[in-house]
Amino acid sequence: MGKDLKGKELGAGLSQRKDKTYQGRYKDRYGKINYVYGKKLSDVRDQLAQEISNNLNFANIRDDVKLDAWFDRWVDVYKRKGVRPNTLREYTHVYKKNISPFIGERKLNSLVQADIQNLIDIADDSGYKYEQQNKIKVVLSDMFKKAIDNDLMLKNPAANIKLRKSKEVHAFALSEEEQEIFFDVSLGTFYDPLFNVAVQTGLRPGELFALTISDIDFDKGYISVNKTLVYQKYLDDEKKTFHIEPPKTKQSNRKVPINSICKSYLLKQIQQKKIVCSKRPKEENDFLFVTRYNTPLNSVLYSQAIKSIVQEINLTRPFDNQFPVFGGHTFRHTFATRCFECGIEAKVVQSYLGHASLQMTMDLYTHVTEKKAEEDIEKLVKNPPTGVIDIDSRRKCV
Repeated sequence: MGKDLKGKELGAGLSQRKDKTYQGRYKDRYGKINYVYGKKLSDVRDQLAQEISNNLNFANIRDDVKLDAWFDRWVDVYKRKGVRPNTLREYTHVYKKNISPFIGERKLNSLVQADIQNLIDIADDSGYKYEQQNKIKVVLSDMFKKAIDNDLMLKNPAANIKLRKSKEVHAFALSEEEQEIFFDVSLGTFYDPLFNVAVQTGLRPGELFALTISDIDFDKGYISVNKTLVYQKYLDDEKKTFHIEPPKTKQSNRKVPINSICKSYLLKQIQQKKIVCSKRPKEENDFLFVTRYNTPLNSVLYSQAIKSIVQEINLTRPFDNQFPVFGGHTFRHTFATRCFECGIEAKVVQSYLGHASLQMTMDLYTHVTEKKAEEDIEKLVKNPPTGVIDIDSRRKCV
């Protein structure tokens, strides 16, 4: 019970200050101490009662917010206009597949860290690896952060969650021998120019599909990467359709140099595009790499084209020595691997690939740089520089 300056009891939470004004003290729904002030005791008493009532009512309303309802609100307010459609589609897929069926009906304020850790464990038990587990964590972490900003939660239950799989980053690339075998068989096929440009530039599949003749500067010798083509069903689409979007990251807007081999295949593709257009005049688009029907490419068609070459290779191979089946990104990894093997600096390779950070490049290709380092250090053994002392021979002389 508080008192005034004369020692008179004023009631719970009320007291008089040295400047003879009054204050009311109360604890809000998050345990934080708050104060109200006034010159008249009656005014402070009324204000204190109102704040306590508002706090209780606010808490009761917020206690009823379920995770599914908050996800819809989170998407509408923070994501629909703030992220790329493809990213929004991925968020929605992760939530509907890995989160909503398990905790979607739970109230926000009822969720604790153990609930989120259990969700990660369920994903792990279901065979989802590090990358998918991390997507679950990323979505929930941001949802909870925004909920805290809106006074819907006190703590973020996704903080300090442990992913159950070790992070495995493996960028599969063709060896020099495999690369030679593949391109020997693909020579003369319809998509051979596409494969060669891919492995000579390291462009992402979507960047290749979106490439137009105007993006190529033959005089200065570079390709301007400024867009990507995706084939997806977004939230507002009735079915899958093509979307031209900005590149994946800010750093993905870049100029990639072209060598003489790449230039020859680009010129070959320009001629092939003209022939395809003449045969399919109704299909109008500016994309350089298209199907035989002059329609845009997508990742499925790209993978099928690669697979047809691999199948041709394997026709004459025994079952225990089959050529590996791979996807379109393998050409990008192969390009990067050849760059490192030729001694091109990591920072330069990063600029070619359009990675957001140098660390990302190094994480993906650590195994390549380590192998290169081993080979380079052995050169000192085979060709020791002048002035290097042979330790073994020196010992013999002692």
